[in-house]
Amino acid sequence: MLSSSHHFVQPQNDSERNYLESLVREDYERCRPGDTFGHMKQRAAFAKEDKGLYRDWLALAAARAAAASARASFLIAAE
Repeated sequence: MLSSSHHFVQPQNDSERNYLESLVREDYERCRPGDTFGHMKQRAAFAKEDKGLYRDWLALAAARAAAASARASFLIAAE
């Protein structure tokens, strides 16, 4: 899932950012042995490639969060 530099996820606060990052951290580290999500996040401050990579992973996390929210709403409505 690629994101445009003009359309990206902007978490409202640190709590939301931490939640979104927790949804993809393990997958990132599994896909990139020898690297950590935290290191990539640090590199994103000065490397445009890592900034784009971080943005793409947050976009994936936002999609996962939206899907989880929709499932939860469906389960509540079904009760």
